[in-house]
Amino acid sequence: MAANKTTENTASVDDFINKITDETKRHDGHHLAEIMKEESGFEAKMWGNAIVGFGSYHYKYESGREGDAPLVAFSPRANDFSLYISPGDAKTGLLQKFGKHKMSGSCIHVKRLVDINEDVLRELVRQGVKNMQEKHPQV
Repeated sequence: MAANKTTENTASVDDFINKITDETKRHDGHHLAEIMKEESGFEAKMWGNAIVGFGSYHYKYESGREGDAPLVAFSPRANDFSLYISPGDAKTGLLQKFGKHKMSGSCIHVKRLVDINEDVLRELVRQGVKNMQEKHPQV
């Protein structure tokens, strides 16, 4: 079974965010990291070469594939930020109050933090951590 290529590593989160050339996006990246740290209770860690994750859980599928993933995470992409948050049933109601965003699969895409409701983001992060910890309790 193929291993998960996106694994936690010791690369510097600050160095990664500081390499973002757009000043607004760099500021938003630092602020996202601060929000996710505060609301998740976990330190920021690099996952692969482009994902900033908080906490972790172990998953195992019926196929036998297994690995580790962050409880919540984000990645600054070329056009937006991809937010990896899985708040379960809470997502539906919260996203209606979230602000300007797009969805693709389980990713929430936002261009700028000024376009979203920070209080709703904080609640999404809290619910996301809780949901993933309930779905994947650590033994």
